[in-house]
Amino acid sequence: MFNSIQNELVRVIVVFFVLFFIFRLAYIILQKIVLRLTIKTKTDLDDLIVKRTSTPVSVLFFLVSLNMTIEDTTLLVEATQDTISKLIYTLMAVNIIYIIYVIINLLIERSFKRFAQKTKSKLDDTLLSLIHNVMIVGLIVISVIYVLSIWGVEILPILGALGVAGIAVALALQPTLANIFSGAAMIVDKSVSVGDLIYLDGSQQVKGKVEKVGLRSTRIITFDNEMIIIPNSKLADSIIQNVAQPEPKSRVVVPFTVAYGTDIEKVKKLILKEIVSVKYFVKDPEPTVRFVEMGNSSLNFKAYYYVESYDHRFESIDDANTKIYNALNKAGIEIPFPHLDVRLKK
Repeated sequence: MFNSIQNELVRVIVVFFVLFFIFRLAYIILQKIVLRLTIKTKTDLDDLIVKRTSTPVSVLFFLVSLNMTIEDTTLLVEATQDTISKLIYTLMAVNIIYIIYVIINLLIERSFKRFAQKTKSKLDDTLLSLIHNVMIVGLIVISVIYVLSIWGVEILPILGALGVAGIAVALALQPTLANIFSGAAMIVDKSVSVGDLIYLDGSQQVKGKVEKVGLRSTRIITFDNEMIIIPNSKLADSIIQNVAQPEPKSRVVVPFTVAYGTDIEKVKKLILKEIVSVKYFVKDPEPTVRFVEMGNSSLNFKAYYYVESYDHRFESIDDANTKIYNALNKAGIEIPFPHLDVRLKK
């Protein structure tokens, strides 16, 4: 059909535009069919994929049309034609890898969005960032290997050298890699979340709120507003007391003492009446007051109750101590304190 065109340059241009028009028209028709079939779906994922891949697909059709036209022309010498074809194939490979990246990226984002809604976790962004980085590195490696094969570069020696270099790098980066994988494991395991109050190794010496869980380390803000940076590998191997789990509701224990001779049942009823009016108090589980010990110079009690969140525990303890002290004073109940009697002999 195009052989009737005498001018070779004009024929090449006409062939190129006709091929590009056919490919583009076929893509538009296929796009409309797909959108019509998926219009009843509950998700807009298919629409986003079509929208974000529209431009790179058009570029791909442009490159395919250009390559088919060049292969059919006699205007270029063989060496030049071969170089241009390799360059086009390189651009096509990069374009296809980009399309794959866009599709996988959308699938991962949507999957994590649903996962985050179910788990209500605050650490999904960190894991998503890790997966993104791994995916990008993997796609770049695949692209480089394929492009090298297009240009006739021997891949096996390069892969061998990369394998040896990879082992050396892996050994050198072993601590860093251990921290990265430990961070990912903590995120998946959901042992800590941003905002949680934690004690390390069951000790209150190292305690604070988790500010950020990074790929290499975790940052904790203490009550003195100081930052503690702990490598993820060390944190993963530690015994962690997480006050925020399994729920924010937290128990408060308030010890107090009264003098010997005091009516125990009267003390219990009096303090229970005060506890229910304490700040941030919750009814379930029910509060209780226990007589725990007959001390050297006092009867020792403990009041147990729950507050709605561990964030309010210290403020609630302050309010409870104030109310207990005032209630005991008002009721005329003696609060013992350490004292020393000194007797002088003549």
